[in-house]
Amino acid sequence: MAVLALGLWLYARGWAPSRDQYPVQGVTITGDSGPVDWGTLAAQGADFAYIRAASGADRRDPAFAANWRGVRKAGMRYGAMLDYSLCHIASDQATRFVTTVPRDNAALPPVIRLHFDPGCTARPGRDMLLSELNTLVNLVESQAGKPALLNVTEDFDRHYDITSGINRTLWLDGNFFPPDYATRPWVMWTASDMRHIDGVDGPVRWDVVAP
Repeated sequence: MAVLALGLWLYARGWAPSRDQYPVQGVTITGDSGPVDWGTLAAQGADFAYIRAASGADRRDPAFAANWRGVRKAGMRYGAMLDYSLCHIASDQATRFVTTVPRDNAALPPVIRLHFDPGCTARPGRDMLLSELNTLVNLVESQAGKPALLNVTEDFDRHYDITSGINRTLWLDGNFFPPDYATRPWVMWTASDMRHIDGVDGPVRWDVVAP
């Protein structure tokens, strides 16, 4: 049993969806990922990278600037992500994001990640949340010059029904199996949050684009 468990763990660490089914695949990188060798990562098949810029209103990702330079130098497609916090108002989070991410017409659409942060216990009502998110989306899109994507986790969507409340392109999560928890089809999917790949020390979120 121990040998079987080890084999499954090793398989999971290296697994990615078939390129025949999902030709475009990439990675999410945060400061928690550690130093990134962007040339190696690109050579391993990452077509694009989303890089966390900030979390909430008070935490700029300390590795963002270095990762932004590195991904551009590697010639990969790239975009910025904001981890939304229920404990901060939308305008403050938008300010943190737009003062961290340079204006860049070549960048992919910005991403707002909606998930429950264990360090934040606030749970506003749905109407208030949707109002705040609309404010945040509008401010982020004004700076980026293109529509944002919403990366919504299953528990967050179950609690707030985000996918029927805000009409934006969806990015959903689901290890190994395509997600089906939203009310609309997804365009991006985090297929694994445990993939190990050359160029990054720790596990990364491996993402695919719907064909």
